[in-house]
Amino acid sequence: MASTSFLRLSPILPPKSLIKPYLFSSLTPPLPLSLKTPLKTTHLSQKPTTCMSYNPTPATDRLISAVAYTLPFFNSLQYGRFLFTQYPSLGFLFDPLIPLLSLYRSIPYSSFVAFFALYLGVVRNPSFSHYVRFNSMQAVTLDVLLVIPLLLARIFNPGRSGLGFKLMVWGHNAVFLFSCFCFVYGLASSVLGKTPYLPFVGEAAGRQI
Repeated sequence: MASTSFLRLSPILPPKSLIKPYLFSSLTPPLPLSLKTPLKTTHLSQKPTTCMSYNPTPATDRLISAVAYTLPFFNSLQYGRFLFTQYPSLGFLFDPLIPLLSLYRSIPYSSFVAFFALYLGVVRNPSFSHYVRFNSMQAVTLDVLLVIPLLLARIFNPGRSGLGFKLMVWGHNAVFLFSCFCFVYGLASSVLGKTPYLPFVGEAAGRQI
């Protein structure tokens, strides 16, 4: 009897093939494979787009800036007389400018009129853009610096020969070549719409704007 009652109380186990694995591992059935691994949501990396705006220099600003550099260039041609005398073929490069130069010099006090018109009418006029005012100020500053060699020549009076005369000739040639470089550089940059920074002039002009 004891063995019979024991058999009745003992659980009847099913065959091993019918035993669910989760009965011994955990009391809850396993989750499906799709629920075990978390869903990975792919977010498209949206990079912030930067809009680059290109504002070209207006044609009127380029024209005014280019014309402004003719003021110091015309006033510097007097320093090239020694080079023109030594190298006559050099004068042929400036032959196309003779009509403009003749018109410029035919106006009474043309240098002073152009200087004050450029300084008071353009540099100190806030209606013009910064580009035009800066280039005009560079031209005005360069024109003022071109007066210094003439003042030195009148003060020291080097004569027509000797070491003093040679120094004056070298100085005038250097001033003329430097002014030609500034004219070509400023004119080309203005036509292309770029901002030229003349040596020894750009920093001084920038402080005045």
